[in-house]
Amino acid sequence: MSSLSLTGRRPVLADLVPGALTRDVVLVAAGAGLTGLAAQVVLPVPGSPVPMTGQTFAALLVGTALGWQRGAAALLLYLAMGAAGVPWFNNGTSGLFGASAGYIVGFVFAAALVGKLAAQGGDRTPLRMIGTMVLGNAVVYAVGVPWLMASASLGFSGAFEKGMLPFLIGDALKIVVAAGLLPAAWALVRKVRDQD
Repeated sequence: MSSLSLTGRRPVLADLVPGALTRDVVLVAAGAGLTGLAAQVVLPVPGSPVPMTGQTFAALLVGTALGWQRGAAALLLYLAMGAAGVPWFNNGTSGLFGASAGYIVGFVFAAALVGKLAAQGGDRTPLRMIGTMVLGNAVVYAVGVPWLMASASLGFSGAFEKGMLPFLIGDALKIVVAAGLLPAAWALVRKVRDQD
């Protein structure tokens, strides 16, 4: 049994950082901050009330790297602070309303899912990471598209065309990047451990 095994599950990257409670508080705050920072990378999407941002990528990476509990807590902190007025949603906005709000709510659930999958090895190889990220994106859309339907008075096809379809190529690129990042981080961990 590996010394990195924690209560019958595989560790996530955050488990490798010592200092339990302090580590968790710092990582949750850092995960929320990273997502807020990534939300400022904004590309308008013609014809869509939802911009393309880096926050989905950050939310899924945070969930994967921190595990389901810390990842969900980080994204819940991001959501709560933004809803309370911290201007760290896209374009420095705040408040939980409008076309993008459902996607932000979806980040909490997506972070929990990808974190759980990471604890089962979903971040160890590029192929597994692709599957993990695809499922995480699906959760974001499962919450975001119906919210868009309600907030913009669109039918399903209109919400799909404005709130999902234009983002699929960008999501595919983000998934490819993530499929390289997390498995590479684990390869580095293995290399360092082998040298000890």
